[in-house]
Amino acid sequence: KISDKMCPGFVPRPLRHLIGAERCVVSAKAFCLLALLMWQSQGHYSQFPSDTKRFKTRPSLSYNRVHGSSFAHRGKLRKAKRIVVKLGSAVVTRDDECGLALGRLASIVEQVAMLQNQGREMMIVTSGAVAFGKQRLRHEILLSQSVRQALHSGNSQHKEMFVPALEARACAAAGQSGLMALYEAMFTQYSTCTAQVLVTNLDFHDDEKRQNLNSTLQELLHMNIVPIINTNDAVVPPPEPNSDLQGVNVISIKDNDSLAARLAVEMKADLLIALSDVEGLFNSPPGTDDAKLLDIFYPGDQQSITYGTKSRVGIGGMEAKVKAALWALQGGTSVVIANGTNPKVTGQVITDIVEGKKVGTFFSEVKPAGPSVEEQTEMARNSGRILASLHPDQRSKIICHLAELLTEKKDEILAANKMDMEMAVRRLPPAMLKRLSLSSAKLSSLAVGLRQIATAAQDSVGRVVRRTRVAPGLELEQVTVPIGVLLVIFEARPDCLPQVSALAVASGNALLLKGGKEAANTNRVLHQLTQEALSLHGVREAVQMVNTHEEVEDLCRLDKTIDLIVPRGSSQLVRDIQRAAKGIPVLGHSEGICHVYVDADANVDKVIKIVRDSKCDYPAACNSMETLLIHREILRTPMFDKIIEILRNEQVKIHSGPRFASYLTFSPSEASSLRTEYSDLECCLEVVDGLQEAVEHIHKYGSSHTDVIVTENKETAERFLQQLDSACVFWNASSRFADGYRFGLGAEVGISTARIHARGPVGLEGLLTTKWVLRGDGHTVADFSESGSMKYLHENIPVEQNLTGQQLAFMLASFLCPVSKALIDVL
Repeated sequence: KISDKMCPGFVPRPLRHLIGAERCVVSAKAFCLLALLMWQSQGHYSQFPSDTKRFKTRPSLSYNRVHGSSFAHRGKLRKAKRIVVKLGSAVVTRDDECGLALGRLASIVEQVAMLQNQGREMMIVTSGAVAFGKQRLRHEILLSQSVRQALHSGNSQHKEMFVPALEARACAAAGQSGLMALYEAMFTQYSTCTAQVLVTNLDFHDDEKRQNLNSTLQELLHMNIVPIINTNDAVVPPPEPNSDLQGVNVISIKDNDSLAARLAVEMKADLLIALSDVEGLFNSPPGTDDAKLLDIFYPGDQQSITYGTKSRVGIGGMEAKVKAALWALQGGTSVVIANGTNPKVTGQVITDIVEGKKVGTFFSEVKPAGPSVEEQTEMARNSGRILASLHPDQRSKIICHLAELLTEKKDEILAANKMDMEMAVRRLPPAMLKRLSLSSAKLSSLAVGLRQIATAAQDSVGRVVRRTRVAPGLELEQVTVPIGVLLVIFEARPDCLPQVSALAVASGNALLLKGGKEAANTNRVLHQLTQEALSLHGVREAVQMVNTHEEVEDLCRLDKTIDLIVPRGSSQLVRDIQRAAKGIPVLGHSEGICHVYVDADANVDKVIKIVRDSKCDYPAACNSMETLLIHREILRTPMFDKIIEILRNEQVKIHSGPRFASYLTFSPSEASSLRTEYSDLECCLEVVDGLQEAVEHIHKYGSSHTDVIVTENKETAERFLQQLDSACVFWNASSRFADGYRFGLGAEVGISTARIHARGPVGLEGLLTTKWVLRGDGHTVADFSESGSMKYLHENIPVEQNLTGQQLAFMLASFLCPVSKALIDVL
């Protein structure tokens, strides 16, 4: 982009009309001359050659950051423009240390070139000259020995060849040119130019040389060239001991870690990415029992770190990397240390870091006020274990107290929700606005649902599912237990928060909540009320709200601390989470493509009621009808006319399926796909020949969520219910009944279309798993061997369900008159 601010008064006269242009066509020579003018404040060119070669400028990255302060959190790394990538010896070299890891280098070059072409200024500090030279010299020595043996020993048997120890500086001298040629060849594939810069300590400590180095690198960057920097290992002396970093102005270039740090500060880089053979910085040497990867490292945390040995190659180590990183951070450059040796694990590590993803260890000077998400998870797990050990009555009281708070604090909740609605009204579609909105009636309904959950909590955790007498005196029980730590991610639906919290409390699970920013104010108030209710029995930390800058994808990587992810939101959100979650089960459905099949034997009044309710009651819900299947015999009948009429009256837009369109001269717009979730007043209408074709259509295009048949033929209905493989299958009932509250579960964490664990509306039972408890009296497996004295019985023992006083009162109230029920409530 040409600007007169680059070199005031020195933009050539023929190019002044291009000032402000984003793209321009000039000759190659003219461009080079213009580039020189940008860096020099003297000289004047009045004429330029006029050849026809075209030059297209790279995109300019929008960027405004005063150097001197590093980025506060990972999300800001997207704004980094000038980036230094340091490639450690372990990254560049093969495991045998004799040659380069070409696959890793190719991936790194591709990422650097892509970022360069985005308009960023990339610099590489690389190792590898010694390894490349060692490979080359070994080859030459072996070849030389082989030739000499062939010349002097005739046909005698060759002796085993021996390669002497190779001096590192000689290897560097032999390998430097080859390493640079390799980089140049690789970057050429991406139309990116490179330049080699070799440095020593003197280049930084001598002011004139340092200024010359700075000027050279600045010119290369302005010319869209990637500088590849390395210490001149062919001439540098061995590193002096105890010559580490000693403040902002003094640095010893003893390895590429310190070189990269000094270079990043000297060039005022925004980000330094140091790639090594470990995932990042651990609080103790990786591989030890208590080693934990640190997501963020703060300057005051050095005392909590125990360093291990250095990597298999190179002269640095993690301690050197941390010191270099802290020095760069102090100079205003953000730093990330990450693994660059295993692309299958780390993925596109460089681009992931620049995109702000949680990769490696991020060095930050700003410590957040609250706990990190890892600390929140640990707090939730510890408090969740206490919650699981509470008496069922205590968990029920927590839920009932939360239900009371929803009513008592109604005005505060609705005021916060009003703020969210006012900010979202111009940004969200009507369907999402309806989900975001809360009302007094909605809060009352929530409170009723929570009280149902409180009753169910009496018989959840610790319930005996199976009891077996394995042998005399040896009894086995299968007992329900909580799953552990749940992560529930929900979009603009604040009513989800108290529902899921109550289910987590009832099932004894710890809970992490990540809500959409659209409902930030409402979620904050509801979470405060939830923690207030939990405080009744000292388990306030069991439910945590994640308010940090973590992306959803980063949360899905916490496979060591989170046991189950439950997404509540759009199909795109669910798909993204299912794709991002690695090692953590995801409970949910990606789409809600629900069908209603109208059979030839259907009752017209039931059809009208069910179709209207399934589509129009709440079109944005995942259990609303998206495809209406009509038996072929119903076409051109009064029933069909009434179906079309009711849909038109409700302003439902109809998309015709291919077969339905073939029956009509003028058909509605044809559906772009038979596998579409409209989530609005739209639906697809298709024709089938009968039950079997309807089942096959649903299996092919449905999402195994909820499907309905409307018919008076019992035999046809039973075949439909039996053959259809969906989580919910209904006969003569609206698809909108697929809901935890309507099923009597009190509430649901979501609807699952998975084949294992839980399916359909997932309530309290779906948040429990089991463990096996064996009680014996000195039994051993040897007692049951052929020479042993005991035999297996494997007798089933009836499971006695112990009813609590509250459950007994509830059962009695069902059979007594209202007056007696009131007396029982008083008692």
